Amino acid sequence: MKLTDHLYASAQKIWEGYHTHPFVTGIGDGTLPIEKFRYFMMQDYLYLYEYSKLFALGVVKAKDHSLMRTFSAMTDSTLNGEMKTHQSYMARLGITEAEAVAATPSLVNTSYTNYMLAVGFSGDVLDILVAVLSCAWSYEHIGRRLAAIPGAVDHPFYGEWIRSYISDDYRAIVQENIDLVNTYGQDITEERYKQLEDIFIRCSRYEGQFWEMSWTMEP
Repeated sequence: MKLTDHLYASAQKIWEGYHTHPFVTGIGDGTLPIEKFRYFMMQDYLYLYEYSKLFALGVVKAKDHSLMRTFSAMTDSTLNGEMKTHQSYMARLGITEAEAVAATPSLVNTSYTNYMLAVGFSGDVLDILVAVLSCAWSYEHIGRRLAAIPGAVDHPFYGEWIRSYISDDYRAIVQENIDLVNTYGQDITEERYKQLEDIFIRCSRYEGQFWEMSWTMEP
């Protein structure tokens, strides 16, 4: 088994919880209240700026030029790619850039991003790759599961969100992250695996808390 297979197995029960969470199921069947989605988009917008800093740390910590360019491209795809979906929805929801910038990240949001950045500052490129993996990979899983629901991808409001996470471009980004984790995670010790597993599980748990936070609109 590859490292990512082990990591996925370690957090599989947590990930299954995403698919039954009312926020996620509400996107799938179109019943999610707009105000909850609006809150989520605001928080996720703030999250992505902190998330992109992890890739920037990867540029700093990479020891070869190829990996530096990869991390730089990941930074760009987050800030100028994934952000496009958020900006599209923010325009439809009447959220201005000024309002988004002035928003306060929730306690869960701050805790999650601070944890990832702490991993990034204290660890190496593999720690960074594992820290960002659960977010990107789980969204692709969620997108595929929701896309299997009849009519979900064509929903006039939530369909765009689902389509963005099952697009070929997004899947390619996730696969690149998976491949890098497996490349840099070859022949690691059991102790090192346990460290990475802990990072992956913690970030997966934070992902679950992010869905719950968005459902309850917890400050």
